[in-house]
Amino acid sequence: MSRSAMPAFAAPSLRSRDEQAAGLLAWLLAGALLLFILLPLASIFVKAVQDRDGAFIGLAEVLRMLAEPRIQSATLNSLGLAALTMAVVLPAAFAFAFALTRSRIPGAAAFRLIALSPLLAPSLMPAISLVYLFGNQGLLKDWLGATSIYGPLGIVMGEVFYTFPHALLILCAALAVADARLYEAGTALGAGVARRFLTITLPGARYGLVSAGTLVFTMVVADFGVPKVIGGQTNVLALEAYKQVLGQQNFNRGAVIGLLLLLPAVLSFILERRVSRRHGATMTGKSVPYRAKPAAGRDAALWLFCALVSAFLLALIGVAVAAAFIDLWPYKMSLTLKHFDFEQLDGGGWQAFRNSLAVAACSAALGSAVVFLTAYLVEKLPVPRLAVLTIRGVILLPMAVPGMVLGLGYVLFFNAPGNPLHVLFASMTMLVASTVAHLYSTAHLTITTALRQIDPEMEAVARSLNRPWWLSCARVTLPLALPALLNVLRYLFVSSMTTVSCVIFLYTPDTVLASVAVLNMDDAGDTAAAAAMATLIVAASLAVSLALNALGWWCERRAQIWRAA
Repeated sequence: MSRSAMPAFAAPSLRSRDEQAAGLLAWLLAGALLLFILLPLASIFVKAVQDRDGAFIGLAEVLRMLAEPRIQSATLNSLGLAALTMAVVLPAAFAFAFALTRSRIPGAAAFRLIALSPLLAPSLMPAISLVYLFGNQGLLKDWLGATSIYGPLGIVMGEVFYTFPHALLILCAALAVADARLYEAGTALGAGVARRFLTITLPGARYGLVSAGTLVFTMVVADFGVPKVIGGQTNVLALEAYKQVLGQQNFNRGAVIGLLLLLPAVLSFILERRVSRRHGATMTGKSVPYRAKPAAGRDAALWLFCALVSAFLLALIGVAVAAAFIDLWPYKMSLTLKHFDFEQLDGGGWQAFRNSLAVAACSAALGSAVVFLTAYLVEKLPVPRLAVLTIRGVILLPMAVPGMVLGLGYVLFFNAPGNPLHVLFASMTMLVASTVAHLYSTAHLTITTALRQIDPEMEAVARSLNRPWWLSCARVTLPLALPALLNVLRYLFVSSMTTVSCVIFLYTPDTVLASVAVLNMDDAGDTAAAAAMATLIVAASLAVSLALNALGWWCERRAQIWRAA
């Protein structure tokens, strides 16, 4: 046999080994997703149909709790506050998104940055600011008259701040593209501004409105931070779960409440999926992109609205930051750094902040790598179909599961005495795993969208040239998908720094995180120190976001030169 003929016989073996390695890796990743997402959620269902001794009781505990006035009141409060928050956020976010995408208002870029700034803050931060503004010693407490900020009003105001940027991102995407021909046809047929808005703009943004509404509703029902700080005597399901698990160590009742928290999220997810199937494309190959024309009256009104919303958002961030540096609000307004001396206070101290940085960095790095590798195997390589179906069936679950429910599932599953992985419970590893699992869906969909824009023939050509798949991935696919990967890195880091509900059941005194420390300090009455820790979270999130933006700009100039060709 000649030497020139040998590669022809070696090539199939090499390709087979590469495909086998890819298939094995896909099964390992599918197993990891089952272990860290599906099994913890399944343990909630199992625990909900057992008594405290582990005996099967069916739905007896569920029916018993549903009959309790306390649980009924908490359920009605959660649903009512979520509906009220959604009724405020949706019109406000839609008008803000309309101003950014369908008008010519000056300073649109600055307004967008301000509107997205709440993403950098933990959910407890707006509640702390509202206490400083309208609480018993607040600067503006007389504005509310006899109405107390400690209750439904405070919860709704805090949740509006917390959920507004999430709704805005969805609605900006929904309004960013439109077919100008529809508006030209409407004008030619004599339709006025209001009629064109009702018959063209609103129907075109229907899917975005439903998605934003379901997201806001689910986030409010599952949020724990705002009601804990400023809820007063108003009980909600998230607080009830916290009391049952940590206060009374009653995991069965906690599991039942977890199911109640899961139900609105699942129903919202089903509604969003049904609407998405009926939603058609708003832009085709023959479409003409819509460009807003100057209109003095419209632009002035929208600019004023954006300015008012931005003032509200900046006020809640600015007050918390200012309180961190003020000696004694509102009696002694001199500047000081004493509130940053966390070692003299309960809550975790500087160790909590260092823990958060470590968890956020590990979650961003490890999560991005796992998400990218999983998406690449599923989208680009001929891996076993059953492994692909398993991965695709699990990756969307975190999107429909509140963080507190997933955290409760981790307690029930990994803290079980017979589980060989019990050693991981309450460790930094567990905090990283739960955070990545909670944020997995959004990150995976982001990477998948980017990979689907890359021609699949690139991998086919690489295989035909007997190049390993990991080599073509590193040299071709990864550079092309780098902007999306940096977005996922930023999303995972910032979300890991600010999350509370997902980790509230999983920390120990040695692994307490900064976001939890904010809660503990506020519980202990050290509100100024809580504001100081929240300020550090915002500063760290902002610094990393700016660094990743700078890295993205550098990569675009160096590694993305082909885009300008």
